[in-house]
Order: sequence, then structure tokens, then C-alpha cells
Amino acid sequence: MTQLTLDQKINAHFPGLVVRKDLTKMVKGNAIVPSYVLEYLLGQYCATNDETSIQSGIESVKDVLRKHYVHRNESGLVRSTIKERGRHKVIDKISVDLNDRNDCYEATFSNLGIKKVLVDSDTIKKHPKLLVSGVWCIADLEYLHSEEKDGVPWILSSIKPIQMSHFELDGYLQARKAFTTEEWIDVLIQSMGFDPSQFGKRNKLLQLVRMIPFCERNYNLIELGPKGTGKSHIYSEFSPHGTLISGGEVTSAKLFVNNASGKIGLVGYWDTVAFDEFAGKDKRVDKALVDIMKNYMANKSFSRGVETLGAEASMVFVGNTQRTVPYMLKHSDLFEDLPEKFHDSAFLDRIHFYIPGWEVDIIRGEMFSNGYGFVVDYLAEILRNFRGMDFSLLYSQYFQLHKSLSTRDRDGVHKTFSGLMKILFPNQDATPSEVEEILRFAIEGRRRVKDQLMRIDPTFEPVRFVYSSAGQGDRSVKTLEQELYPQYFQEEEPSAPAQEPASPAVPVAATTGPELKEQHRVLAENARGISYESLFGAYLENCHKITLTDPYLRLFYQQRNLMEFLECVAKHKPDEEEVVVEVLTIADEFKQEQQVANFEKMVGSCATVGIELKWAFDGTGHIHARHIVTDTGWKIILDRGLDIFQPYEMNDAFSMANRLQSKRACKQFEVSWVRIQG
Repeated sequence: MTQLTLDQKINAHFPGLVVRKDLTKMVKGNAIVPSYVLEYLLGQYCATNDETSIQSGIESVKDVLRKHYVHRNESGLVRSTIKERGRHKVIDKISVDLNDRNDCYEATFSNLGIKKVLVDSDTIKKHPKLLVSGVWCIADLEYLHSEEKDGVPWILSSIKPIQMSHFELDGYLQARKAFTTEEWIDVLIQSMGFDPSQFGKRNKLLQLVRMIPFCERNYNLIELGPKGTGKSHIYSEFSPHGTLISGGEVTSAKLFVNNASGKIGLVGYWDTVAFDEFAGKDKRVDKALVDIMKNYMANKSFSRGVETLGAEASMVFVGNTQRTVPYMLKHSDLFEDLPEKFHDSAFLDRIHFYIPGWEVDIIRGEMFSNGYGFVVDYLAEILRNFRGMDFSLLYSQYFQLHKSLSTRDRDGVHKTFSGLMKILFPNQDATPSEVEEILRFAIEGRRRVKDQLMRIDPTFEPVRFVYSSAGQGDRSVKTLEQELYPQYFQEEEPSAPAQEPASPAVPVAATTGPELKEQHRVLAENARGISYESLFGAYLENCHKITLTDPYLRLFYQQRNLMEFLECVAKHKPDEEEVVVEVLTIADEFKQEQQVANFEKMVGSCATVGIELKWAFDGTGHIHARHIVTDTGWKIILDRGLDIFQPYEMNDAFSMANRLQSKRACKQFEVSWVRIQG
């Protein structure tokens, strides 16, 4: 389905609840506000696919921001406006504190710079989050000068947090039925602001795992990886029910409870508490805080003196890694960048899922969507509504987890499975194969945690991360890094032979160049260390003629792939010999002239190194086969042709992914080597 068709379908089934995702940047300007604030306003004026209405709505939103959003450097002008007019509406982040000396609640306006504005108790009862960290609101302020010494002239006449007041779950569930699973995943990815065509299935699931803390109570998630992958974005921009704090600014009082005042901390008010910049070996951490967090993450409760309190907030920890994955696996573990007191097996055992941040692509401009997605506030309310539901055992009618899994292993698998089912299949109508895919993904995320725990603490017992179904035997689940770097992992516990599922979510990846033998391999999405050299190099030795058939050599990046294949041919050709390479493809419908020009450039370039490149367009225009045939008797069948790499920054001459194929992430694909003669 094209993006245009999907956009039309979204608008048809969710009228008034979706917005074009590129509009947020158009209206933001220099307003430093979360995306959910802007999309709340866009949802009021631009929730349509009518271009005239959209343009009118954009101007309305810009006008609202221009008149009512408070810039800090213009706070004096806004205060003057309120004084001169007597009343004015403002958009600002507002926090409230209890002044127990005067027995009243007092508001602070972050950008406006005013304090001690009286707030009535009814407002606090309706919006208790005002007491913690602050909430973006639309407020009516009045000015009335007071002669009293400590009098405050500001009067809060009304306040409305910027979030949806209601929604219809039944309508959401009914509309979901109109979409296939693939379409629905793309709807959610677009709702997050990304172009789904830039992501493979596995990468889409990794993005969706970031949503689970918003729909699953007491979910403990960690994501460690390189800088620039958008790890913290969703927790600061996506939902009014989540809060992002710096990992170095956390205290027991701020997070759980202030024993002096009795004030409940962040976990009592927010659905998700995310810790940014959580990594850093040299960071100072209060051991008492770690101990309280351990208890909370395991038991959903924390102690305040003699009283024990409970909360439902999910915990998310995001941070940057400094080393490559194989380096960490060889010399330490995948948690090595955490502060020492958090690099603790008892703490880490509470983690339900480890997102491999090294698999998540660094954010590039072309990855953002200009298609339609849910107004994020609407989706945030939907996810929040599912927090009270439990989908964790929906797999049990088809599959069973191995008995060796510990209680915490099962909890991790169950919570991730439940969260993804809520996100993808809110009607609980997944097919057995779809249930299996999600179950495998959930098991893998927990296994990544457990594999590292056994490195950190040898007292942890080995566990078999397998599941079974009636009459099918055990099916093993490994992490992608275990597939790619098996030399750094312990052997599987000997037992009954594990079977691979018919349609694995994470198929086996090749780790070394193929020997000259007939074989078939399935390469996993996000696998690295793969190159044309490792796949084809040995099979190109001693060739005098090579035929490549690939219908998709039309776009620039596809023709660049061909050039890199020709480089591989040149590497394996003796200088004194010549090789003929014949290429059969299909003409591009719109850019054939440029396509031809690029082929001719390659012809001239190849001639200088003893390669005679012959190319032709298939006359029928309907070839689908993609394979390489050599005159030495081999046929290499590629289901994706040469297009095996995920998008990367091709114009960056200083990018390793640009220079070296082995540093690029792969798409999922299959390759077969078949002997056709000799």
C-alpha cells in the first residue's frame, strides 16, 4: 500500500483524530514546547486531509501560539499585556506547590516567571500532576493590584491542561479492524513521526517497544546505544502522561517520597518515568536510591518509614554506549557503560526488555514522515486506557514457555508480549503466526538481559530460552548479537534438539564468508558484518563470465550497489585476465535517461580494470528473478537482488557505513548457492 492510500484510509476511519506529521515543524517556530502540545492544537484546527482547511488551520495554530505562547524573553511584555488588558490567555508550563504555612496552593508559571499564584483545591483534585514537575496548560490570568505587603496581583481564573478530555475505545477497536497488521504498524510508525518505508519489520518493532511503558503498568525498559538514535524523544514529546528526567538529577525524595513533607514523588503521578543520560561510569549514585528502586521495580512498592506505598509508573532507562557490540561482548558486557552502583545484577534482573540501541538507525532527515498519523495525545490516551488490561497469557493457547525460565524471566516476556499485543492487536485477534512472532521478540529482549547477567554474576543459573507448541517440540530463541558473534556466548544447554519456527521473527544470520558448497542462508534484519565480498567473493574466483539479473537497478542507490558488486568482481580478477559481466534489468519509467547515463559511466570505468560490462533492459519489462550466474557452474539466488542494505548516509564521505559494506545494517533477506554444472 502506498503512503497516499494509507493516508486516505487513516482519514476515512479516524476522522478528526489524525494530523499530517510534517505540520508540527511548520507551526513550531521558536516555541519550545513538546510535540503533544502542538499536535493538541493541530488536532483542533487541522485534523483533516482537506488542503484548504489544513492551510487555514496552520494559520490559526500559528496565531494561537503567537498570541498566547509565552516566550521567556518576552515574559515582561506578556505580564504588561495582562496588566493593561486586565485578563489574558497564556500557554505555559505550570507547577503547583502546597504552602502549608498559609494553607494554600501556589502556582509557578515557568516561562512567564510569576510565582505564588493562588490555585483552588478543586483544580488540584482534578489535575494532581500539577504538583509534580509541571504540566503544560492553557490558563486565563487576571491582574488586580493589591496593597497588601505580600499580596500577589495575579489571579488564575481558569486552567486547562493540554490533553484530551475523552475518547471512545469502542470506536478505536472497530476502526482497527479495517487495517491489516502491516498497515497498522505503518500507521503507528507514522504516528511517531517516522516514514515507515525507511524501516524494516524488526526496526519497526523496536520503535514500538518504546511505547510499551505507556500501556503496561510497572514495565522496566532499558535502551543503550550510540548517540543520535532518538532514545529519549518519545518520553519527552509523545505523551502528557510521561516525564523525562536527567539520570544525574534523581533523588529518593523526588522519585518516591519526601519523608520530611510526606509529598509523593514522580512515580505516584506519572505513567512513565524515563531517565535520560542514564549511562556514565563516573556518575555518582546514591546507593539508598538504588535499593529503593530495586524494591519498587520488583514489587511495585516503596517504603516511607513504617508505611509502604504502591505505584504503577513504568521505569525507562536510556543512555549512550561508548564501545562496539563485539568489543563489549569480548571484554565486558552490554551494561558496561552504566554507573557502578547500577551495574548490579540484582538491579538489572528487574529489567524486562533491553532495546539494542546499536540496531536503531541514527536519525536522518529523510526518516521523518509527511504522512498522516494519530494526534499523539489521542494515541497517548488510548495507550493509557490499556494499562488496566492484561494480555500477557494470550499466547498460552498456542505456546508454552520452557519450565527453566525463572519468575522474572517470565515476567519480562509476559509484560513485553502483553504490551505489544495491546499496541498491535487491541482486539486480541492475532493469528498463531503473529502471536509467535511477538512472543519470540519478547523472549529475545529478556534473553539479552539474562545473557549479560550471567556474565556479571556467575551465580545465575543457565536458562533455556525456548518455547514449545503441541506436537512441534522446543523452538529456540537467540539474540541477534548471539547469532552474529557466537564465539562470545556460552554453548546452549544440551537437551532435546530445538527446532526453528517456520517463519522466525529473527532468522539465522551469516557470520562468515560462504565456502564453495551448496547452501541456503537467511540473513537477519539489522545484521552487520555482511558484504558482497563475504557473500560472493569466493564464488567469483576464476570466472570469465558473470551474469547478473536484477530488475531493480533503477534508482541511484541501486546502481551504486551494482558498482560495488563490480568492485568485488575486480578484486577477484587477476590483472592479466578479462571478465565479461552481463547485466539484465528493467528500464525506469520516469528516469530512464539518467539510468542509461549511469550505466554508461560504469561501462567506461570497468573497461580500465579489464571488466567488459554489458547491460540490457528486459524487453518484457516483467522479470522478477534476481540471481548471479557464473561460468564456473554456480548460481546465487538473492530474493532481494543486490538491495540488501538498509538506508545509510550515502553523501557522507566520512561515514564508515558509506565506505565499508560490513558496517551497514542489513535488511532481512535470503540467499542460496546452487551448483548448476560440474
